[in-house]
Amino acid sequence: MTKFEAKNIVKNFRHEDYTLRALDGINLKVEAGDFVCLVGPSGCGKSTFLRIAAGLDTPDEGEIKFDGKTITGTGPERILVFQEGALFPWLKVSDNVEFGLKMAGVPKDDRSQISKRFLDMMQLTKFANAYTHQLSTGMKQRVAIARALVMDPDVLLMDEPFAALDALTRDLLLVEMQLIWEKTKKTIIFVTHNVSEAVVLGNKIAIFSNRPSRIKKELIIDYRRPRLVEDENLMKYQKQILAELRPEVKKLDGNKK
Repeated sequence: MTKFEAKNIVKNFRHEDYTLRALDGINLKVEAGDFVCLVGPSGCGKSTFLRIAAGLDTPDEGEIKFDGKTITGTGPERILVFQEGALFPWLKVSDNVEFGLKMAGVPKDDRSQISKRFLDMMQLTKFANAYTHQLSTGMKQRVAIARALVMDPDVLLMDEPFAALDALTRDLLLVEMQLIWEKTKKTIIFVTHNVSEAVVLGNKIAIFSNRPSRIKKELIIDYRRPRLVEDENLMKYQKQILAELRPEVKKLDGNKK
């Protein structure tokens, strides 16, 4: 069943004396329960596309459909997790996780019960009463993911959530993210610059071309889970993605000259 579909998404950015086309007809189908990773050269428009999918920006042409209906703005069925967790530093971890539920009018006792489940899932129970400034960057990202999951979205949109993490923390979270996906059955669209990260997480990889971007190729990865970064059997998938990306990166370097 198709959960999310992008049809001919075009996005331009207008400056005083010129127009920059970022997206040049993005077409993508995401089935219910898919984990789709978007990879491409830096600045090619992956995050712009994700913002359009979230309803935070609008395309100049084309449409995004969710369960067959065209989206016209944000909605609780689509939640975006940013690279920076965007947490409230004056709130405790539990209050940050419960914030969306509170805004939705969920009673306090119900909020507490729901948040406890996801605090436990993200190994945050011991930190429920801590403030975010007391947490590491990795722990903050766990809080941001838990805050998104408590809202029970149909689609979780993730914009390079592990980019700022050290390698060890990232590798641990890559395993946990797979386990969470398998437990919750969420549909996930995940932007990353890291090819090995994409291969570990995604069951489908959408490879973006250089700007103005289109989806150059889609790669299906049918491999057992949980996957580990050090698994040499995943190298063949990484090589396929890199073979598609290298000429696009060269185009980007050429544009800078």
